[in-house]
Amino acid sequence: MAGQVQLDEGVLDYVRSVSLRDDEILRDLVNETAFMPSLNAMVTMPEEGQLLALLVGLTGASRVLEVGTFTGYSTLCMARALPPGGQIVTCDISARWTKIARRYWERAQVADRIELRLGDGAESMAALLAEHGPETFDLVFVDADKTGYARYYEEALTHLRPGGLVVLDNTLYFGRVADPEAHDADTEAIRALNAALHVDSRVELSLLPMADGITLARKNKAQ
Repeated sequence: MAGQVQLDEGVLDYVRSVSLRDDEILRDLVNETAFMPSLNAMVTMPEEGQLLALLVGLTGASRVLEVGTFTGYSTLCMARALPPGGQIVTCDISARWTKIARRYWERAQVADRIELRLGDGAESMAALLAEHGPETFDLVFVDADKTGYARYYEEALTHLRPGGLVVLDNTLYFGRVADPEAHDADTEAIRALNAALHVDSRVELSLLPMADGITLARKNKAQ
């Protein structure tokens, strides 16, 4: 049985050359974020944005919830994949970075599919639950503060319909989760979540070793 391919820059460049289908708007957003040296690691990788769009289509999602917007790359990718009448609600604490996101959403003509909620992510999720009730979303994407992931995950399961999908970004956390010397709060939080997910019978599970680790957790359908 073949082992895991080592994904050096040459292999990654090849993968992108034969599979990535981004466009000028997405490239411009990536390039604008690249001029923020301390923050450019926060932008969604183009191949991950394309995967998110594919997952929206595969799940037939018409209502998507996102926790963590930043400059709106993943939001834009998912919004484009929505069917007519679909909506994505995206939550973030930063008016500064989401101002950039709004500009690109308008340029891509998907702003009417996106509802931005500014404020604490958990509080925004609680407000949505109070407004719409449980099980009203088809897909939830989490890419926010790592110490909040466990709470966001539990909230996501409440918001998801049976058969809905939670997508969690950064679940390898720069490889630090496998480093026994790494004990910072973010790494410990992701480690603990990964361990909890492994034994969570409420979901089907797969951790994809791409980008910075992407976990897919599909909520079991009602028996």
